[in-house]
Amino acid sequence: MDKILVHGGNSLAGSIKISGSKNSALPILAATLLTREPCTIHRVPDLSDTHYMLQILIHLGAQVERASGIVTVTADKVQSVAPYDVVRKMRASVGVLGPLLGRCKEATVSLPGGCVIGDRPIDLHLKGFEALGAAVRVEGGNVKV
Repeated sequence: MDKILVHGGNSLAGSIKISGSKNSALPILAATLLTREPCTIHRVPDLSDTHYMLQILIHLGAQVERASGIVTVTADKVQSVAPYDVVRKMRASVGVLGPLLGRCKEATVSLPGGCVIGDRPIDLHLKGFEALGAAVRVEGGNVKV
């Protein structure tokens, strides 16, 4: 493991700006589907995965504004089906299943890449939905909840 050793006896002082985290931003962006109210998220990193998530939100019916790391999402009217052509680009896109289920009472999301589920983290999502009483089906490359 790398270490940083500071010698000298002088107190350290200063400030740094912490950038946003993709792994935090993606579920937060997905959660904006739960409300009709505008949601403003600061320090959203400018990465392909965050762009894909914003595309998914737009395809689901949300309005998205982005400027200088600040994203505002208004999901006044949303549909419950996420399209394959956008979902296939990012595994984390299954994160919209829960918010869509909560908001629309149903959700259909294509499996990323059209792949078989197997032993992947998505199994935990599906087991969680079933434990909460939802009926989960995998049909033709889609997860329907």
